[in-house]
Formats: sequence, C-alpha cells, structure tokens
Amino acid sequence: MDPSIVLPRLPDCEPMLIGGEWTTGTARERIPVLDPATQEQLTTIAQAGPEEVSAAVAAAADAHRDRRWRGLPPRLRRDVLLRLAELVARDAEELAVLDTLDNGKAIERARGDVDLGLQAIRHFAGAPTRLSGTVHASGPDRHVYSVREPVGVVAAVLPWNFPFMIAAWKIAPALAAGCTIVVKPAEQTPLTALRLAALCLEAGVPEGVVNVLTGDGRTGAELVGHPDVAKVSFTGSTEVGRLIMAAAAPSVKRLTLELGGKSPNIVFADADLDTAAPAAVRAVFGHSGQMCTAGSRLLVERPVVKELLDRLLPAVEGLRIGPGLAGGINIGPLVSQEQYDRVSGYLDLGRAEGAEVATGGEPLPGPGWFVRPTVFTGVSPDMRIAREEIFGPVATVIPFDTEDEAIALANDSDYGLAAGVWTGSLARAHRTVAALEAGTVWVNTYNEFDPAVAFGGMKQSGLGRDLGDAAVDGFTELKSVTIAL
Repeated sequence: MDPSIVLPRLPDCEPMLIGGEWTTGTARERIPVLDPATQEQLTTIAQAGPEEVSAAVAAAADAHRDRRWRGLPPRLRRDVLLRLAELVARDAEELAVLDTLDNGKAIERARGDVDLGLQAIRHFAGAPTRLSGTVHASGPDRHVYSVREPVGVVAAVLPWNFPFMIAAWKIAPALAAGCTIVVKPAEQTPLTALRLAALCLEAGVPEGVVNVLTGDGRTGAELVGHPDVAKVSFTGSTEVGRLIMAAAAPSVKRLTLELGGKSPNIVFADADLDTAAPAAVRAVFGHSGQMCTAGSRLLVERPVVKELLDRLLPAVEGLRIGPGLAGGINIGPLVSQEQYDRVSGYLDLGRAEGAEVATGGEPLPGPGWFVRPTVFTGVSPDMRIAREEIFGPVATVIPFDTEDEAIALANDSDYGLAAGVWTGSLARAHRTVAALEAGTVWVNTYNEFDPAVAFGGMKQSGLGRDLGDAAVDGFTELKSVTIAL
C-alpha cells in the first residue's frame, strides 16, 4: 500500500441514517463488507427490513410535507449545497480511500470519481436559483403560468461501480429541486454514501431530508415498492431496471433509469491511431471494465486493424494489476466473487464461441478477485461476448469495411447508452453521430463528463437523464395554473 495513504477506522457495523438518527435498526441480519483486493472483511452493514424502510420513507415524507427543505428560499438551499461541496473537498482523500477499499478501484481513479461528484454538487448548488416558472399570459382578466415543484420523496438506488460519484449525481439535483430522498447504496459498497449523508447533515441539510438504508436487493425492492415514494432514480443493470419498472407501475412512480450498455467504439482508417489506441484501452479497461459506458465493442475499419492491434496489445499487456491502494495500478480487482465468476464464465464462453484470445484470457489466483485484461479477436457480431454486457476487462475487436457497415454494427444492439467515434473527418463525424442510437457520443475522446451535460441512454439502456438541467427537471413536476380575475 502507498505509505502516504491513511486508512479510516471503521466500526464493526456501519449504521443507517433514518430521520437524522444513526441506527442499525431492528434487523439482526448483518452483511459483510469485503475488500475486493484481499477478500477480507472491512465492516458489516445491517439488513434493513420493512420496518426500517417504512421509517425512512416516513421521515422523508414528513420532511417534504412540512416544507423544512423545499420551503427554504432558493438562495439558502444554494448556500447549503455550496457548504456541502466545501465539506466534500475537505474530506476528498478519505472519500477516495473509502471508495477504493470498498470497490477495489485504483486510488487515482477513486480520486477522479470523487472530483466528478464534487463538480456535480457545485454545479447543482446553483440550480435552486435557476428553477423558474413560465408566464404564458398576464392581463387584466387572467394570469396563466407554469411552475416546477419538487416531486416528493425520491428513492435513489445506487450501483456498486461508482459509489460516491453516482450518489452525488443523484442527491445533489434531487436536493436542488427541493425533494427529500432515501438512498439505498449497493450492499457491496455502502461506505461513501453513508459518509456523504453525514456531510449533508454537517452542511445544514435538515434532518429527515436525506436518509440512507443499507441492505441487499430485498431492501431495494421494499423501498422501490413503497407507496409513499414518488420517484425512483436507479443506476444498475437492465434486468433490475425492468423489475423496478414493474414495481413502480401500481403507484405510477416517476422513473429515471440509467441501465446497462454494450458500447461501440468505432475507429475509422483516417483516425489518429496514436491517440485512438491508448484511449481505446482506457475506454474498456478503466475501472477493470466495470463501467456501463465501457467501449467493449471495438469496431475497426479493416485496413487499420493490424496497425491498431500493434499499438493496442502491448498497451494492454503493460497494464499494472494489483490492489487499488498500492498506487500506480491500472487494473484493480473485480468487486465480488459473483462478478469474478461472471467474467470468468465469459472468458470461457468466448473461446467456446470460436473467438481468439489475443492477450489475457484468464482469471488470476487470489487473494483478491483479479482477472487479466483480455482482448478477443476473430469475433463475429452474433457472438454472446459481442452482444452481452460482460462488465469486466474484456474487449472484442470487430472489423468493418464501410461507414454504413460500422453504423449498422454499432446500432445492432439492445443497448444504446454511449458510443465513441474516431475519425479525422468532421463531415464523417457529424454523419456518424447523427446515425448512432446512443444517448451520449464522444468523438476523438471517450468517457468525458460534465455536470452541465445530460447523461443517459436509449433503448434498453434506460430512460430519463442524470446530470444537466434534465436531471433537476426529472425531480420536479410541472404545474400549470390559470387564475381568472
């Protein structure tokens, strides 16, 4: 481990936050929280049951009803969010270390993720004063206008791959809109969501406005189905997203779903390969491939396939594998035994389907859930490794001959979260971007995020948007008013 890193002290059981009180609840069941790099237990969390879920939702509903947060003048809500940003900046290193301990990602990557979360909090701090209505008519006999009001109690269900960043991406716009919120972090990675909630209290967010429940999918299902939850904001797999849509139907809950992806990264022959090759490595192997935006389908124009691979493969083979807190690591462990088994199964499947392993191709022995970064060549578009989200450090290289073929291959997917395009032609870039079925397209770059720019998917990659004005709008209801005088 990097000797400059200070490990935070963790209790035997991390308490939940319900109505401003820290509690382990009444449930006796405890879930171990493990370090993916060592498989050793860091702490435990309580399995929140129906009683805890009801208490957290009731606390949020009470806070919404008595207007203790939404009733504050916008400038005061802005000031609280700015204070939250100051506290996150103060504790940024501790938050990054907790993310790495919890998730396994490289400490450098964790620091970057915390910074992206911090940028979002700062950006959305200005939103309360930007929310405004529209006057449609104003005269001696009538006033007609529209206003945006907070939707109410929000259930924010978080993924395990970006624990702090996604928590900030959901909590900050929800608070900016005036909502109250119940957060359910993934059971594998609860630590930074709990820490962020504590910082919310320290910043001056009133008690009951932000609540955090710990537990596994049973807790999430109980929360999503609660009749007093008005909106669910979820980031995770498409499979779970479908279940959430079904659970939301009886009470017609509002939904934002950021789901899975199988993103194409298209390299045309006129691209700058010296830039495209290392970016392609980062696009798929960053965070050990555990990204919904991972550019795991590398589509390469046939004349430059060999040239690109000559750059790509040595770069992949040079990636450093190890514990995220060691410093200078490129590939950390996968988050859990379940994910390790899943990715290992796809490595076997790729060989069985007839793909060729150009590099990597095997899991590594423990301790820790490590898998060697893998590049498959000889891949056809109908292979499962080219169609299903692996969520691990696995790239598939697929050649194409024409621009139209590249677009057809890119769009031949149930997913539509993100895509990359590498070309020296601005005209081709515009044509390709217009034709791609993806919520976000990067041209001659990849995985760049700005809190002012909306992010979300098409097709089975979800609905609604995180970030940008669209995120705040998603936590509001539009009310139209006509007053006859």
